[in-house]
Amino acid sequence: MPKRHKRSEDEAFNESWLIPYADILTLLLALFIVLFASSTIDTTRFKAMMDSFNLVLTGGHSLMDVGTIVPVGEELGLTRISGNRSGLSAEIAGSGKNTKEDRLAAELERRIREETAQLEQLKQSLDAYIAENELTSQLSTELNNMQLVLRISDNALFASGSAEVREEGRKLALAIADMLTAYPQYDVVVSGHTDNVPIHNERFRDNWDLSAARALNFMKILLGNKELDPARFSSIGYGEYRPVADNDTPEGRARNRRVEVSIIRNVVVAEPELLEAGGR
Repeated sequence: MPKRHKRSEDEAFNESWLIPYADILTLLLALFIVLFASSTIDTTRFKAMMDSFNLVLTGGHSLMDVGTIVPVGEELGLTRISGNRSGLSAEIAGSGKNTKEDRLAAELERRIREETAQLEQLKQSLDAYIAENELTSQLSTELNNMQLVLRISDNALFASGSAEVREEGRKLALAIADMLTAYPQYDVVVSGHTDNVPIHNERFRDNWDLSAARALNFMKILLGNKELDPARFSSIGYGEYRPVADNDTPEGRARNRRVEVSIIRNVVVAEPELLEAGGR
């Protein structure tokens, strides 16, 4: 009798392996369910979501930031998230159906065309003023995918080594300010630029100081027009570090000495060819 009782206890003990075995089967079942669910997810939308998270974690804009999503072509099936002034981007392939993403892309396409038309109109006004006052050798305009830029040669505004705006330059600034009053929805950045010839006098230690003072003084004249919102204006000095020409020649250095007035787009155009959309 004692021996038979001992075998019964051993058999009960040996059956305890069923408990971890059952746990393993449960875990495997859960694993296969997860794998199956992952295999059927919309990979396009999953990628878009992950890109959005990555942008947020790196200090960029998320997928829900409507102001940063812009079309990259005439087709609405493809859009790009592009951080305004940040250079961040992520692509989303649309389904071609009338989805929320497609409607959003269509609305942004409309906004881009409308904004491009407005900036083209402002560019034409500036070009007409330049031609009328025979300033083509001193002023030029450029509309690109980020902004409308008015470039002004320094000799149209300042004496050599000075940041005081000449009377002719003041008249130009007031004329520009009058044109800008019709476009209150845009931010304006006034930037000063110099050549690479060092400067050091009683007022300016280097080209940084000179370029910053020139930009600030010109911006203050623009803001003499009380219809402009100072909150949308800023000035910056770049010194010699953003040249548009070679500093090895007198002509190149003359081109680099300039003040730029940049009217910044609210929606960044991802492809330059969309700039023509405003005229259609």
